[in-house]
Amino acid sequence: MTGTRPLRADAARNRDKLLVAATQVFGERGIDAPLEEIARRAGVSIGTLYNHFPTRQAFFDAIFPERLAALDRMAAQALADPDPWNGFVGFLHALFALQAQDHGLNDALARRFPVTGEANDACHSGLTQLDRIIERAKESGQLRDDFEPQDLATLVWAMSQVIREAMEAAPQAWRRCLAFFLDGMRAGAAHPIAEPPLTRVQLAEVTRASASRT
Repeated sequence: MTGTRPLRADAARNRDKLLVAATQVFGERGIDAPLEEIARRAGVSIGTLYNHFPTRQAFFDAIFPERLAALDRMAAQALADPDPWNGFVGFLHALFALQAQDHGLNDALARRFPVTGEANDACHSGLTQLDRIIERAKESGQLRDDFEPQDLATLVWAMSQVIREAMEAAPQAWRRCLAFFLDGMRAGAAHPIAEPPLTRVQLAEVTRASASRT
């Protein structure tokens, strides 16, 4: 059985330089950052870039699985907190702080591009624990009973936009915005909401529509 031929030493070095540069550039400027800037920062030609990463998606698939794996650690920490509300709040703060530090990751979690392959698996793995984080907070009587995982998805979309638009002028603005959201999620502040949460089918449709527009 023939395996994949290993890269020559110089080609491997160029690939590593491109990954480092892409991580920096996407982190600073989001997923729309020009590939030419990545090539310039890596010190290679745009042709070399395309030889290693023929599409923008190829960069995402190489970079984001490892970065999205942080969601697993954050979720485990939230579930280990003896106070379910503190675990829930701590997870949200950690999530949005991570998004504010890495604007490419912010775009990824907002599903501004189709998340596929290993990146999708890593994202799904971290987020599958969210149901339990939410349920614990509801069972403790601290999180309003009508809050659903789909509502958290819409919160992520909203906060990702705050982070994206304020990244230059007010990079910590998301913290104040989140504080208002959290007060509205407390059981003691709850009032009946006429509009039901998105169904999982609707959530999937909205996500696909959003990704298709990028």
